[in-house]
Parts: sequence; C-alpha cells; structure tokens
Amino acid sequence: MAKYYDIYDSFANFKTLSVDELKRNIEKSLSNEKNNEPVFVEASSRKICKSWWGETWCKNLERYADYDSRIGRGRSYVRSGAVIDLKIKGGRINAKVQGSRSKPYKVKVHIDELDEKQRLKIEKQASGKLRDLESLINGDFPEDLKELFFQKGGLFPSPEEIHFDCTCPDWADMCKHVAAVLYGVGVRLDSNPLYFFQMRGIDIEKFVDKVVSGKVQKMLDNANNDSPRILKNADLLEIFSLT
Repeated sequence: MAKYYDIYDSFANFKTLSVDELKRNIEKSLSNEKNNEPVFVEASSRKICKSWWGETWCKNLERYADYDSRIGRGRSYVRSGAVIDLKIKGGRINAKVQGSRSKPYKVKVHIDELDEKQRLKIEKQASGKLRDLESLINGDFPEDLKELFFQKGGLFPSPEEIHFDCTCPDWADMCKHVAAVLYGVGVRLDSNPLYFFQMRGIDIEKFVDKVVSGKVQKMLDNANNDSPRILKNADLLEIFSLT
C-alpha cells in the first residue's frame, strides 16, 4: 500500500501526496537548484541521528510539551529527504522543504544566543569537568556536566528561545516543514557538533579554555594546600638523617 503525506495546499484544500510523488518533487527541485545542501538520513537506520549531540538535540525538542505533539510530524519528512537545503550560520538557520507544490517552502529558524549572565553561570558550573575539546565533541563528559544542557537557562534552547517561520499556508504554530528542519539540525550536529555552540553564540575555543583551565587551576590550588599526607622539606631532611 502506498504511503501518503498530508499536505495543505491552501486553507480550503486538503491534499495527500504519495511517497513517489514527493520523491519526484524532491528530485526536480534538487536538479533545478545546484547550491542546495540537502539533509540525508540513512534509510536503514532506525534513528534519525547517530551522535550524542544529534540525538540529544532531538530529545531536548521532544521533551517539551509545547513541541511533543507537533515535532513528530517532521520525522517522516526529514527521513524522506524533503529537507532539500539547510544552512546554519550562527543562530540563524535557513532551509527549504519540498512539499506538494513544485516550489519548495522556505523555512527560517532563529535560535537565541545565551546572554552573558547565562554563559558565565555555565562556565562556572562546568569549570574543571571537561578534559579537552575532543571529549566535548564526542559527548564524552560526566553526567553532571550534561545536566547543564537541560537545566533552565542551560545550553540547549527552550521553546521560548526558538523562533521559526514557514512560507506554507498551514495554520499550525509549528508545521511539519519546521519540524523537519529542526530534526535536520540534529542531523547536521552529527557531522559537526560545533554548530551547536555557534547557534548559542558561544566561542568554543574560549569556552574550552576557561573550562579546562579551571580544572588546571583547581589542581594548582590543591597542590598549595597543606596536607598531612604531604611531607615538607624539614620532614624529609629528618627522615633521611640529613640534619
């Protein structure tokens, strides 16, 4: 049985689109526009994203009640290859999503940058808990550091910090095209997690320097503290009969 996608071509007309019809529209748009950067999801994969960053981005969106009932509408679209173009530049995401019309819909998403107060708070909480940049990129860091991503005012954006617009006539606040683009962002994070920090306005080199240097500073501070387990110079002289 053929699978169909529900498409609103106008407020008055409701139309279904088969997988084959959608694929033909996608192929046509991709052949007409050479500068597109499409989002590809492996057909054989059960998951849309593979990396910790990509999966966690999607889980963050799905955990919000405001999004939970609507974000799923974009899963089949992003899997079908309907997101024919997605470019991330800082907190601004520009994308094109193919629908029933010959011309793809344009989607714009804006992610709020963290303000200075938020950044300083996160840097303080993360200080000394990160080994290096590679660990951060691989999502290989302590669980308590991961909590920084989800807490209120944390690194991952809340619905209030995500703004979007689509040229389709769907009346829903979040249409399937926007939802597909948000999943597409997760796919992009699979290939380049640093996009995430760009979207939140974080200078990744400065962030890592401060967090890792904080770890070094803690080690230095502990080294300067007196401890009964640390022998002083006078003790060493007496033990080895050098006095």
